[in-house]
Amino acid sequence: MADEAAEHSVQSVEQQLCTLITSSLRATVPDLDVEPMLEVSKPGFGDYQCNNAMSVFSRIRGSATNFRNPMAVGQAIANNLPQSNIIESISVAGPGYINITLSSNWIAQRIQDMLVCGIKTWAPILPVKRAVLDFSSPNIAKEMHVGHIRSTIIGDTLAHMFEFTNVEVLRRNHVGDWGTQFGMLIEFLFEQFPDWEDVGNQAVGDLQSFYKASKKRFDDDPDFKERARQAGESFYNPYIPPVLEDLTNKGLIVESKGARVIFVEDHPLIVIKQDGGFNYASTDLAALWYRLNVEKAEWIIYVTDVGQQRHFHMLFTAAKMAGWLPEQNGKKYPKASHVGFGLVLGSDGKRFRTRCSEVVRLVDLLDEAKARSKAQLIKRFTGNGQIADWTDDELDRTSEAIGYGAVKYSDLKNNRLTDYTFSFDQMLSDKGNTAVYLQYAHARICSIIRKASKDVEKLKMTGAITLGHPYERFLGLHLIQFTEVVEQACADLQPHRLCDYLYSLSLTFSKFYTNCQVVGSPEETSRLLLCEATGIIMRQCFHLLGITPVHKL
Repeated sequence: MADEAAEHSVQSVEQQLCTLITSSLRATVPDLDVEPMLEVSKPGFGDYQCNNAMSVFSRIRGSATNFRNPMAVGQAIANNLPQSNIIESISVAGPGYINITLSSNWIAQRIQDMLVCGIKTWAPILPVKRAVLDFSSPNIAKEMHVGHIRSTIIGDTLAHMFEFTNVEVLRRNHVGDWGTQFGMLIEFLFEQFPDWEDVGNQAVGDLQSFYKASKKRFDDDPDFKERARQAGESFYNPYIPPVLEDLTNKGLIVESKGARVIFVEDHPLIVIKQDGGFNYASTDLAALWYRLNVEKAEWIIYVTDVGQQRHFHMLFTAAKMAGWLPEQNGKKYPKASHVGFGLVLGSDGKRFRTRCSEVVRLVDLLDEAKARSKAQLIKRFTGNGQIADWTDDELDRTSEAIGYGAVKYSDLKNNRLTDYTFSFDQMLSDKGNTAVYLQYAHARICSIIRKASKDVEKLKMTGAITLGHPYERFLGLHLIQFTEVVEQACADLQPHRLCDYLYSLSLTFSKFYTNCQVVGSPEETSRLLLCEATGIIMRQCFHLLGITPVHKL
């Protein structure tokens, strides 16, 4: 069913309008190569606005042109727009701003088609078919801690977004020099417990303490250190020598101060250390080569903190020098991108740690989020007399969905490049732009549909959506913009765009519900379908963000 839906995917509203504007620009200024400039309009100025007129006029000014000013250019672009059932009306204002109002009937039909054919038909169409996402990347010889949370959450969301757009995503947890660390644990395990298979799980016990003991052995004993390295050779190690040989043959690797380096913008990228050993750069180059030539990825995305931005810039530049990646002025793909992110801070403005200045274990953080969520739910349901309607299992699953979702959303709603302060009180608040508020908003939509006691699946096939009320139309317009929001979030690798949209959608639905009676109104069928469409979009957003939606609260 998913493949069938993918075959019937439609362009986003923005893409369809850009296609019309491109056609008009070619007719208006055939000698210029112009990209459409389109954005969502401010209220009162149509639904979308084309802003090409001023830039076009600045390029043709002084030449033999019939256009006297930007307004004349804007009017010509508007007049040359092909006929389309998408557009209701067009007006030109100010210095050539072209305000486009969409057809309400077309908006309604687009929503109706999604309800019948499924949300996958609203998946944006991206120019790549296969992508590698390298994220999370913990030290697998130690427990995960709060320092891993951003890469894991952001990377998982990006993977969900690309998978939704029918891109084949190869999730990769490239753990760098994990081989040495894991080999160190393996060798120490063999030493301490020769019959480790008989001992079972009790052999290691506390992984953190076991790691510290093995690390001391590693630092103190050169023979143990060598055995550890051999025991944990990286997957990419066999590819490093031939990759470096190829780069040497291309004249890129030279000797400098006893090491072998690639000079990138006059700065040395060390690929073989003075002692002859490999490092992060040599492993990363081999991994990049493998992903391009063996895994045939068209887009390779690395999700790490912003502190590694320079490393990846040098890595990607070296790959361009080698001819692995195209230069920016050439073709766009294959390409590699670094998705940087800021720090997680505590209330003191410093890196988030425990009161004992130790790194917070991720499992402890998630357990506390769930426990706090559960306490809030029990207090709420006890206060309103609904506690008897909830089983222990329902409470447990709901508190987990809300608690875990709150942690994820509080991270994702921020521009990933900024630092953010970790606060349970803020993220678990049911007011403002939080996952808890959004869960309640979604649960209310589900409640409205339940109270109507109608077969919504049947209504999808027999009912019709009308957008006669201004708040019906405003909601409908917001719904159909889902595709372009996902498209933009994928293009610039910014998941917070999806959070902004989801919160805005919930506010838009609230205004609709306040001003438009649903159950028992003459427009009940149409408005129930709008409720159902909103619920579907919210659930899809939750899924992309890695959050489990709650249907009852």
